[in-house]
Amino acid sequence: MTGRPTPHIPSQGVELCTATPFVPRLGDLAAETAHSGRVGVVVTLPGEDSATTYHLRPPGGGPTWSAPADGSTLLPVPAQITHATPLPGQNAVYDPRTHQSSVPVMFHFADGSTCEGTLVLTSAELERLYAQTGHLLVSHEKATGDPA
Repeated sequence: MTGRPTPHIPSQGVELCTATPFVPRLGDLAAETAHSGRVGVVVTLPGEDSATTYHLRPPGGGPTWSAPADGSTLLPVPAQITHATPLPGQNAVYDPRTHQSSVPVMFHFADGSTCEGTLVLTSAELERLYAQTGHLLVSHEKATGDPA
């Protein structure tokens, strides 16, 4: 804990703020809430080619559709996580109060960005991971002849 007030906890006396509006750019993926969250690529911006709305097209191609020029029905589509790796120099911690372990990890996204996070494991999950890691180490040693 940093000791700083958290803006989203009203009991701490900090006003709630609205999020920065999403202003799509050409090529961005956007979910269109007016079409049940249908995802499309922004292919035309309002004001371009005399367009008065955003034009979107399915990522694999297909017919375009329009969304209001103010972008009020468009939401960003987050990049997908491709994998996670342990954070170097960070140790796993066991919390006896919650009977859980936490492992600091780095999440890697399809767009090349990263974000630090935590893998939280119950005792049963930790035991399963331990067994799976043991099998991986045996496979590594058999394949390379080198104990890990």
